[in-house]
Amino acid sequence: MKRVALLAVLLSCFMQLKAQSKTTMALQSRFEGSLSLYFYKNTLRMLNQSDNKEFDAMIKDIEKLKFLMINKTPEKFSGNEYKKLLAEYRQESYEPIMTSRYQGRNLDVYLNDKKGSSPGTVVLVNDSTSLFVLDMIGTIDVSKAGSLFSMIDGSTDIGQKIKDFADGKKKKKKEEGEDDPDHN
Repeated sequence: MKRVALLAVLLSCFMQLKAQSKTTMALQSRFEGSLSLYFYKNTLRMLNQSDNKEFDAMIKDIEKLKFLMINKTPEKFSGNEYKKLLAEYRQESYEPIMTSRYQGRNLDVYLNDKKGSSPGTVVLVNDSTSLFVLDMIGTIDVSKAGSLFSMIDGSTDIGQKIKDFADGKKKKKKEEGEDDPDHN
């Protein structure tokens, strides 16, 4: 009986991993050292320290979220790379739902709603120095995509991880003898 239960758990984990975007997984492997965090519904709820009912409503249809942050450099990730990334999502049957600007960043939302599987939503937040990917199993109201990013980015614990990740990259560059753009 224990083996059957273990097999069922493993199969459900495999099915959930399978639902994550192949493009996001490939992006993470291309940029080793990128910051990657996973959130499930219960961990997303923990971000809502102020018991904001709107936030609870926004995340109600999200089963799992992968947060990926990539520090961009022109040599590694150019504007053409971003266009190629968007094309890869389209090849994976994701449809562009919204393109916008949010707090000085470009915001693109893609949806994959195949019959017979959980819908997938990808939110890409792109600026000159970083690319943030929110790859979800589930959906959100696209008009709230920026709010979801802000909540994750503004969370004290996660915000600190992002800051530490970015500061670690700057420190590494300084140790390697590269100029730090913040200290002219």
